[in-house]
Amino acid sequence: MLDHVGIPVSDYARSKAFYQQALAPLGIGLIMEVTPEMTGNGSAAGFGSEGKPYFWFGDDGAPGQHTHVAFATGSRTNVDAFYRAAIAAGARDNGAPGLRPHYHENYYGAFVLDLDGHNIEAVCHLMEA
Repeated sequence: MLDHVGIPVSDYARSKAFYQQALAPLGIGLIMEVTPEMTGNGSAAGFGSEGKPYFWFGDDGAPGQHTHVAFATGSRTNVDAFYRAAIAAGARDNGAPGLRPHYHENYYGAFVLDLDGHNIEAVCHLMEA
């Protein structure tokens, strides 16, 4: 079971604002932050839900290779809302909302490239009418 994921970002404040806007439609928000004084190197932000941070980013190193992170959600409407919010927050399109039957018949996802080029996805695996 995955506990959490962390990625490096080039601009902490800009990324924090981006993820607050992009992840809000999925019910994911900023849970906690740690300062350079606490970590011994850079700042970090933990996003999640129900008091549990599971998606982290920090400015303790330059982004290198790009990462793919997929957030599961319970409806295709949420996938659509994530995509719109992320684009409005400055993301680049990397795959508009839609079915991806090559994964499985109910795989409905949307992909964006965040401000550092990380491939961020929202996905619903449920069949909807």
